[in-house]
Amino acid sequence: MPEELNVGRGDPAYMAHAYLTKVPVLAIEPFIDAYSPPGGTVADPFAGSGMTGVAAAMSGRKGRLFDISVLGQHIGRNYVNLVDPEQFAKHAEEVVHAAQAEVGDVYAVECAACGRMGTLAKTVWSVVVECSECKEPVNYYRSMEAAGWRKPDMVCGGCRATVSSRNQRIGEEPVLDSISSQCSSIQLDQRPSINSVSFDLESLDYPRVAITPDRQMYKASALGKSGMTTIASFYSERNLAVLTTLRKHISKVEDVAIRNKLLFAFTACLTRASKRYQWSRQRPLNAANANYYVAAVFYEWNVYELFLRKVKAILKSDNFLRAARKVRVEPSDVDNPDVSYNVGSADRIALEDGSVDYIFTDPPFGSNLFYADMALFQEAWLDGFTDVNQEAVIDRSRGGKRTAERYEALLTGALRECNRILRAGGYISMVFGNSSGKVWGLIQRSIANAGLMIDPEKLVVLNKGQRSVKGLASGFEDVATLDLIITMREADGEVPETLTAVDGETVAATIKNLANISPATPSHLYLELLRTGIRKGWELDKLDLRNVTAALTADGWDIDPKTGRLSKDETGEREALW
Repeated sequence: MPEELNVGRGDPAYMAHAYLTKVPVLAIEPFIDAYSPPGGTVADPFAGSGMTGVAAAMSGRKGRLFDISVLGQHIGRNYVNLVDPEQFAKHAEEVVHAAQAEVGDVYAVECAACGRMGTLAKTVWSVVVECSECKEPVNYYRSMEAAGWRKPDMVCGGCRATVSSRNQRIGEEPVLDSISSQCSSIQLDQRPSINSVSFDLESLDYPRVAITPDRQMYKASALGKSGMTTIASFYSERNLAVLTTLRKHISKVEDVAIRNKLLFAFTACLTRASKRYQWSRQRPLNAANANYYVAAVFYEWNVYELFLRKVKAILKSDNFLRAARKVRVEPSDVDNPDVSYNVGSADRIALEDGSVDYIFTDPPFGSNLFYADMALFQEAWLDGFTDVNQEAVIDRSRGGKRTAERYEALLTGALRECNRILRAGGYISMVFGNSSGKVWGLIQRSIANAGLMIDPEKLVVLNKGQRSVKGLASGFEDVATLDLIITMREADGEVPETLTAVDGETVAATIKNLANISPATPSHLYLELLRTGIRKGWELDKLDLRNVTAALTADGWDIDPKTGRLSKDETGEREALW
């Protein structure tokens, strides 16, 4: 395996359905090929969206997946649910036509250019805020437009007081329609139309699911302040009505495999169909998957177009999987991957001792993300919810029941189970990313207490090719943008070496040395520091990302805001590390 694995997020399987922190199948395949025999069995106790199962299927292996996530099971099972492509596309068109017939032509708009009827592709909506001085309503988009799109220059049209996204939100208004019309080969922008179709929402069976104050993302996304405390509140009335009706007609499809695959396409477009799809003057910024944030200006997309677009993406994903299997398995087995996905806790895996050849897993990264809270958005439309009490995360708020000690115990139990089900001489690879040394120290202890040993020569940096949004503004963010793939084996009676504490002076000197010899971003250097610490037997508890950034700053390093690469002015000229 290479020291760094660079894999993008653009393959057809990755693009078919969104999920938090997915590992691309092309990053998993090399590990499966290296550490398991052809036709062997690969397991994943933190399966998430089932990428390990997809990679196992593509590699001609069996997959045994487990996770507490109801959404994860829905996604993971349908990735390997290879249905007849013509029947799938045919039923997709049919459920769309059935929904259109019931709801009405809700996306039909008159083209301002030619006067004929066109089809709405998307509407731009703006929040209306209250002026802090005169208390009059201010359309945020119009205020920004009047300021020449410069947010610092935004003012109230009445009293000229400064306006920003911090002003109290008091409503929402459509400000722009983008339509497809017979008179143009490209979409046309025009003033928003008045929707003539009314909706009796109370008669519809839409999800009446609350996002309660005990949820971590309720606090993190300030839902109490915005008043958006239900799943339904994140949709326009029009899109809520269309989604509900479309879901109803999908449920009527008799073929179970086709029905499940259509529901897969449906859940894939839910976030984009909501108010969480942020507007940008240059291009759509996509929907935020890791929080419930609704921007001051957002999109309302045509649900039917989103759904049918996802159907095409899923067909590409299926063909991607089939093409890989054709060179690995018998022709009769191409459409029948041997991959199972069961809802269950990682510390209680329903498999026999020594029944698995290899394990590849990607556990939750401590307190970085709360999967169950975000999965609620899709699970509201499914049958069942993830049990948040079983989630392996650390609560951000003080006094939370899900402590670091609990997380360590769960992870230790999961790794012990992995050790139990793994055949003698087998390997376990675990993807992990965190900027806190305390969490990395926890990982060290969990591995040792599970009777496992890290192979120091099998530490691979996973670079998925995208820096964080925060990282685009500053290379010195305290958020790690790369992951480390740790490969372990059973200790088998070997006594692990006693870990040694490392002082700040040694850490700073190590960082300085790494920066001088390795092309890097701060996250690269952080993982190199961790890799060095693991190989030298250091305790990782005090190796925080901020140690790296502080040492780099003290040593005169700067960051290129466009590339994220470190640079240093040694001779009066900017010299980049490549």
